[in-house]
Amino acid sequence: MAEIAAQLGTASLTQPGTGSADEPQPAPASEPGPDGGSPKVDAAAGRSLQLTVEEIPYPAYMVNHSFELAWYNDGARERFLGQFESLPPNSEARNVFLMLLQASIGKPVAYRTEMLRLHLALAKDRLSKATILGACRGLKSGDVALLDGLYGEAEAMPGKAIVEAPIELRSGAASPELWHVYAVFFREGILFVYVPGGPAGPTLLEFLARRDVVIRNLLRRRLPVLTPLAVLVADLQNSVKICSELPPEEYFDLINEIWSTMGPLFRKYYGTHGKHVGDGMVYYFFPQPDSNYIFNALACSHEIRVAMKRISKDWQLRKNWFNELYLNTGLHEGQEWLGTFQSATAIEFAVLGDTINHAGRLSDFARYGAVWATKACLSKLSPEERARVDFGITRRGDGDREQFVPSSYAQLGSLVDLTSEKYEKLREIGQLPITEVRAVRASET
Repeated sequence: MAEIAAQLGTASLTQPGTGSADEPQPAPASEPGPDGGSPKVDAAAGRSLQLTVEEIPYPAYMVNHSFELAWYNDGARERFLGQFESLPPNSEARNVFLMLLQASIGKPVAYRTEMLRLHLALAKDRLSKATILGACRGLKSGDVALLDGLYGEAEAMPGKAIVEAPIELRSGAASPELWHVYAVFFREGILFVYVPGGPAGPTLLEFLARRDVVIRNLLRRRLPVLTPLAVLVADLQNSVKICSELPPEEYFDLINEIWSTMGPLFRKYYGTHGKHVGDGMVYYFFPQPDSNYIFNALACSHEIRVAMKRISKDWQLRKNWFNELYLNTGLHEGQEWLGTFQSATAIEFAVLGDTINHAGRLSDFARYGAVWATKACLSKLSPEERARVDFGITRRGDGDREQFVPSSYAQLGSLVDLTSEKYEKLREIGQLPITEVRAVRASET
């Protein structure tokens, strides 16, 4: 790694998140172009043109932090991942351990061992053995035993910005092939690049060091995937009234304060930013190897409600007004297609299907900072997790007396008059069983 850093003349290889597209770049040395021939050169500038992910001339692929394949090039598919015509649509079938084992059927045990050992060393800090073996259901007992044994032997590699690992792969009687594997860590996943014969030349190393450029390239080429997820939609109540009462600069101060306060809470619970619509927000929660993604969404909704109360009190003191600020939240879960919407300057994760629409309608239904979730969300918690959630329905009895009934659900249509024009938007989810989430205990103490 010291030699790589010396070639690059930068510390970005040991400082995650560094590297800027605007940094000056060293003059390139000779390195094959995408077709294995001469490097691409801009004659007028006297230097190589910028490399892109598509032009990496070596086998390369990216996995998310659950080690599911998110992107690959033809070299990786043909050499390591298997001769599939298209990537499986389901996220579970994209597990890289499963794909590597299936692609290496008939290869010597030593070959399979080296491939698996490298990935297990990088995964061990994040994935338990049970998680890895559970993702590889349907494998032959010998493959399961191989994974089981190698997990115990593997030494975890800490996630630096770039990890270099030389490996030898023996496919048959011929001499083993030497590969230098570069694992580049991002918040969104890990990029693997396999360079045959020896260390990469400076052009590729320069490109990998420009982390912001690489991840933008990768996200633009991320393949759509059918995945389980929970969707959280939160909207500021009475935003039109609040906007009319505040000077423009103060209204934007308020919205930016809400976003900046909530951002770390969403990251804490592995929420992925979907989009901001005016003063509202959408976040996606995907399966995690070490936690329940639905419980993450519920715990996050509780914390943003607590944080919003603090913001409301601060603004009451600041403005000497009586307005209460509320984020009304809806939660729903499902299995949907995840992809990206792209423009020349931005990349936005997007989910197709009814899950996000239903979460949005629940947000419309919620009032005074309430969190409403579907029965499907609560049903997918373990009994221990469900015991840490206070939820239920407020029922109206004789004399309009209200009574909260814990651990219960109701169809939305039984809680409001859907024939009223006021609730026209809610009619499509009138039969949906829902519940109000009042508190979530994030951990047992």
